[in-house]
Amino acid sequence: MFKILICDDQEIVCEGLQRILEADPEISVVGIAHDGLEALDLAEKTKPDLVLMDLKMPVMNGILATRKLREKYPKMHVLVLTTYADDEWLFDAIRSGASGYLLKDRPRAELLEAIKGTISGDSYIDPAVAGKVLASVAQVPPKKSRSDRIALSPREAEILELLALGLSNADIAQRLFLSEGTVRNYTSALFSKLEVSDRTQAVIVALREGLVDLGKL
Repeated sequence: MFKILICDDQEIVCEGLQRILEADPEISVVGIAHDGLEALDLAEKTKPDLVLMDLKMPVMNGILATRKLREKYPKMHVLVLTTYADDEWLFDAIRSGASGYLLKDRPRAELLEAIKGTISGDSYIDPAVAGKVLASVAQVPPKKSRSDRIALSPREAEILELLALGLSNADIAQRLFLSEGTVRNYTSALFSKLEVSDRTQAVIVALREGLVDLGKL
């Protein structure tokens, strides 16, 4: 059972999300918060697997709440669910440690897929804003090398490239003829070496540091 905490300042949105999520037998909504501060309090009490986080809220916005949650609970996932596709909100959310960024107009099935995938270790960036992330990274010239600090095995480098292409653990396992458990072990090792906590940050670091070249993929 996946434990989800909803954080949104609009009560009608929370009610709608709760109905959608609890219609799935694998999901349990363990709490509803209407601002970031309340989300921090409920997260401590309910220990959710994932917080579905709005951004623009009173008292404490979703950016600050995400940062505080990730600092206190590094293994707790935060999936941003918002109407804002602006660059400022998007990049601030990623820098704060959000595992994914989803716009509210996505279909119900996609929302459920993003939630379950994020908890399983994937990261979801809404297709409507994914191009902005890649464009931002592309504007920063890659560093020549970090081989002195980050030594990747050939298999780790291969998996990192597939992560950059947006493949899921299952897709990578199928392509490389590995088990999903083995792929998860490799991605965990990559996160440790890159000093990140999820796929989105891993890909951003890899692109910025020249560990992956999308033009060659």
